[in-house]
Amino acid sequence: MDALQDFNLHLQHELDELEANGLLRSLVLPDSLIDFSSNDYLGFSRSASLTVIEKELRHGATGSRSISGNCKEAEEAEQKVAAFHGYEAALIFNSGYAANVGLFSCIASRGDTFISDEYIHASTIDGMRLSHAHRVKFKHNNLQDLELKLNEAVGTKFVSIESIYSMDGDEAPLVAISSLCKKYNALLIVDEAHALGVFGDKGDGLVCKYNLQDEVLACIYTFGKAAGLHGAAVAGNASMRKFLINKARSFIYSTAMPPPMYEQIKLAYDLLPTASRGKLFELITYFKNQARSLSAIEFLKSDSPIQGVVIGDNLKAKAMAQHLNTNGFFIRAILSPTVPVGKERLRICLHEFNSKQEIDELMSQIKIFLK
Repeated sequence: MDALQDFNLHLQHELDELEANGLLRSLVLPDSLIDFSSNDYLGFSRSASLTVIEKELRHGATGSRSISGNCKEAEEAEQKVAAFHGYEAALIFNSGYAANVGLFSCIASRGDTFISDEYIHASTIDGMRLSHAHRVKFKHNNLQDLELKLNEAVGTKFVSIESIYSMDGDEAPLVAISSLCKKYNALLIVDEAHALGVFGDKGDGLVCKYNLQDEVLACIYTFGKAAGLHGAAVAGNASMRKFLINKARSFIYSTAMPPPMYEQIKLAYDLLPTASRGKLFELITYFKNQARSLSAIEFLKSDSPIQGVVIGDNLKAKAMAQHLNTNGFFIRAILSPTVPVGKERLRICLHEFNSKQEIDELMSQIKIFLK
C-alpha cells in the first residue's frame, strides 16, 4: 500500500469514528424550509434595499488592500461603521473569523495575558493561540472567577467576551465586567457579532447601549448576522486601525472584498436604525411563553433571538433536527465539542420574518418527536 492509499484509509477511519459517535457534520441545502436556523435576524439578506448595481464598480478586488485592493468604498464604509458605533476608526476584514484571528494574534506580546470567557468563539481562541501571550479562561459570565483571574494575571491584561453569546444567546454583564477591567487596569475587547442590529436604540449593539465605548479597547462587528451580508469590522481608535493594517496577518495577506460589498455594508448601516426590532422581540417573548408548555425538555434562558433546546446527546439532537427538517423546519443540531458534553442542543434562531403560527407549528413538531 502506498502513502496516498494509506492516508486515505486513515481519513476514512477518522470519519467512521465521528459518525459512530454522532459527531459527523455535513452540508445541507435549506431549500424551501422555514428558517429557524440562520443568523439573519432582521431579514436583511432578503432585502432588495441592499442590492448594488455592480456594473458601476469593478467586480474584483484585484489584490489585498495593502497592494491594489483598497478603494474609496472600503474607506467610506469603515468611516460609516466607526461613526455609527461612536468610535474614531474601524478596519474591515473579510469575515468575523478573520477579524478575530487577526486582532488577537497580534495585539498581545510574550508575557501578556488573555483572559477569556469559557464560551468565547472559536475564532477568538484560534487568534489567541497564534499569539505568544498567556491564555486563561474564566467561568461563563462569572464575575468572581474573572476577578480571581485578573488578580493572578501578568503583563498587559486583555479580557475577551461576547456581548451576546452565539450558542446560549445570553448577555454578558458588560457594565460589571468593564468596572472590573478598570479596577485591575485590564483592556476589554468585546465581540458584538450577535448584538449588532438587534440591541441598542439604533441596532448599534450593547457597548453603545451602555455607553461603554470609552471603556472598551476594541469591538468586533460582524456583518454576516443581522446585517445580512459578509465581512466584519474591528472598531477602536485610529492607532488601533493603523496597527492592524501593519500587524494583522489575516488582513495583510487576504485579497480584499470587491467594492460592491463595501457599498452593501454602507446600505445596511443606513437601514439598521429603522429595522423591525419591535416585531423581533415580540416573537422572542411569544416563543419563550410557548416553550414553558414543554416542561419535559430544557430551554436555555435567553432574551435574544438565539434560543436553545438542550437535548444532552449528540445522536438524539441530530435525530430531533432531522425530524424537524422532514416536517418543514430548517434547524441544525449543535453537537459537542462545539458545546459542552451533556449540553448538545438544537439552536433555534428567531427572525422578524417568522410568524407566531410558525412557532406554534414548530412546538407541535417538537412535542410529536418527544412522544
